[in-house]
Amino acid sequence: MKSQRIVCVVGPTACHKTELSTALALAADGEIVSADSVQVYRGMDIGSAKPSLEERRGVPHYMLDCVSIGEADFSVSRYRDLAMQEIAGIMGRGRVPIVVGGSGLYVDALTRPLGFAVPGDPAVRARIGAEYDENPAGTYASLCRLDPDTAARLHPNDKKRVVRALEVLRCTGKPISSFGNDFANAAGEDAPCEPLMIGLDMDRAELYRRISRRVDLMLENGLLGEAKRIFDAGYDPDLPAMQSIGYRQLFGYFSGECALSEAIERIKLDTRHFAKRQLTWFRRDPRIRWYDVTQYDEQKDALIGALTDLVGGWMKGT
Repeated sequence: MKSQRIVCVVGPTACHKTELSTALALAADGEIVSADSVQVYRGMDIGSAKPSLEERRGVPHYMLDCVSIGEADFSVSRYRDLAMQEIAGIMGRGRVPIVVGGSGLYVDALTRPLGFAVPGDPAVRARIGAEYDENPAGTYASLCRLDPDTAARLHPNDKKRVVRALEVLRCTGKPISSFGNDFANAAGEDAPCEPLMIGLDMDRAELYRRISRRVDLMLENGLLGEAKRIFDAGYDPDLPAMQSIGYRQLFGYFSGECALSEAIERIKLDTRHFAKRQLTWFRRDPRIRWYDVTQYDEQKDALIGALTDLVGGWMKGT
């Protein structure tokens, strides 16, 4: 079966993806499908930088607010299935599907063969292996805390699998148990979609300034109250949603583990580290056409015009 052509706008957090993709959708008659692993959760709005109704500018957005925070089993395969339904609907309306987000795994679920492997990093694996050699019980205890479902299936002495599970956690921010098992039998199938991959990047110092400022704006806009409501709801702290950057650091403050100022600085630091991991992931993908958006405000009209022409040609098959 012929793969569906789509457009993907990817890159690190705080890199103008929301602004550019919305403007591109308006110019190219598109609708947006989010590929963000936190924006899928209802109630996690400010901390996930979920676009407001005003920021969406009348452009339909999908794969937002579709999962409860208490959902323990939301997997990449389920994301793929739901997102493909939305993409089919967009195409049925004669419009352009624009997938937007920083979750490389979600983007791969739509644009690579369904049997793609759960990601890993040899350097991360080596560090965790060294930690295990020094303290096997402590390493296994970390897995029990972060991914109890997987830990329950493993013997503490099963070094290979314990290390692998923690490797996936550190590389993706999600437990290996969240990936499900339905990819195992899909090897050899075609990718669901054929993508035009547009990558956004900017000067690293400017990116870090934007991250810091965005965290400050989140706090001004009510992140502390939003996180406190989630904390007070009594969700299991090991749920995938509860590990999200911007929330778990504040949960530590609410629990008395640190001062508020420490939690805020930790959010900024962890977000910078996350942006670096995103760039590392996407830089490995040769399909991506990269655009420097350091001077986005001064260049946006020309950039949107060029991308609109590119998207038009892509969707026509030229």
